[in-house]
Amino acid sequence: MRKIRTKFSEAKRRKRNQMIVGIVLILVMFGSVFGVIVGSFGKDKNNENIEYNGIEFFEQNDFWFASKDGLEFVFRNNPEQVKEIGVELNYFNNYEGKPLYVYSENYESELEVLRNFFYQNQIVQRVQSACLNESADIFNLASECVTDSPIKDCEDNFIIIRESNDTGIVQNENCVFIYGEQGNLTKITDEFLFNVFGIRV
Repeated sequence: MRKIRTKFSEAKRRKRNQMIVGIVLILVMFGSVFGVIVGSFGKDKNNENIEYNGIEFFEQNDFWFASKDGLEFVFRNNPEQVKEIGVELNYFNNYEGKPLYVYSENYESELEVLRNFFYQNQIVQRVQSACLNESADIFNLASECVTDSPIKDCEDNFIIIRESNDTGIVQNENCVFIYGEQGNLTKITDEFLFNVFGIRV
């Protein structure tokens, strides 16, 4: 009699344990499905698409991707996030197949230029750090450029990115001066790129 009762209570206990495990597994499965659904809503919300001047920009991993005339672009900002600066600049075809010299006081801004002129599109022949000749230097950079980089003037394609309390983009022959506060330099650089590549019209 005792053996039968023990087997019966053991079977009952096993059945109860299986039921608890089953309920826990069901809760975990529902939780996982709910998490995936909520995550996918969040992704759709974060990965936005915008259209600007007939060009579609889509956001992925904090970058904005776009294509125009067979060129592929990657920007930190889209044109709607960047203040428009009225400026006349040489178009990108003035850079094609030629070396591009860069002096930059902001690494992220420099990467924006490299990504779109060289890594993504191979527009320029090569990119190289350089210092600006004093005669072409409208911002007194020569004294600050202390690297072993070659000294160039505005006969060469030269992009100068520097920190300043003022904000602007200036084209002087083949030199482009991009300047602004440290926190805004990437946006100002994107504004330069939007103009050079004809995205901003």
